[in-house]
Amino acid sequence: MDTTAKDTTAADGGSGEPHDYEYAVIRAVPRVERGECVNIGVLLYCRYTGYLGARTHLDQARLLALDPVVDVAGVRRALHGIEAVCAGGEAAGPAAKDGAGQRFRWLTAPRSAVVQPGPVHTGLTADPEGELRHLFDQLVL
Repeated sequence: MDTTAKDTTAADGGSGEPHDYEYAVIRAVPRVERGECVNIGVLLYCRYTGYLGARTHLDQARLLALDPVVDVAGVRRALHGIEAVCAGGEAAGPAAKDGAGQRFRWLTAPRSAVVQPGPVHTGLTADPEGELRHLFDQLVL
C-alpha cells in the first residue's frame, strides 16, 4: 500500500532542484531475540516539500519462514497504523495534530517490537514520491 501526506505549510518543491530527504525501512522481526527480519515497508520524509510517504508490502510466506506462529494479523494491523499516522488526518488519531516531520520522528523512533523501523538514512531527490517507489522496489520487493 502507498500512503502519502503533504504538509501544506511547507514550501512547494516543484522547482526540480534536489532536496534532502530521510528514509527508514520498516521491518518485521518476529522473534526479537533472534534478530532475523523481513523488510516490509519504507518511510520517506522530505522536509523541504513537506512530503511524508509510506509504501508497505507483507510477504506472509517469508515472515512465516522466520516464525511459523507469528501473529500475521497483528503485523498487518501495525502496518495499517503506520500508514494511518503517515497519512495524517483523522485516521492518525492524536498524531494528526503533528506535522509531517514530527510524525516521521515518531514512526522511526527505535522500539523493540515485532514491527520496527530500521536506521534513518538520507539522500537527495527532486522527486520524493518517485524516490520512495525506487527505495521500496530495491529494499522490500
